[in-house]
Amino acid sequence: MKLSALFRIAALVAAACLWETQAMAADGLITIKSGFGPEETMKRLEAEVKAKGLTVFARVDHAAGAAAVGMPLRPTDLLIFGNAKGGTPLMQQAQTVGIDLPLKALVWQDEQGATWLSYNDPAYLAGRHGVGEPAKAAVTAMTGALHAIATKATAP
Repeated sequence: MKLSALFRIAALVAAACLWETQAMAADGLITIKSGFGPEETMKRLEAEVKAKGLTVFARVDHAAGAAAVGMPLRPTDLLIFGNAKGGTPLMQQAQTVGIDLPLKALVWQDEQGATWLSYNDPAYLAGRHGVGEPAKAAVTAMTGALHAIATKATAP
């Protein structure tokens, strides 16, 4: 069995374990419903990212960008974060994973006013780029950290 297939299986198992808080998952995107509005969810997300010792590199307010050109967009905020210790082992295996790192999380509001938090599943990214066994510990750590961060940011 190919290593990428193993990563996909691991991603499916992780998705099944997260089913209680997970609302949607498609092509490696994990989406969790928040018990808070967009602003509070982003505030909590950023606080949790920093509490885990990760660096916040940027915050992109897509709704503000849309408003600046006269176009409407519901709240859609992207947080870009990470650290070299977590991402480097993946890039040592496949430098192309650098296109998907640093990590990102999107807080957005749907048409019904519900707030969601979405992020890329690290196991999916590893499989996408053919990251091998030597980076498995880093992928597992990233997966656990992202789940913990997302849960704390969205759960009342």
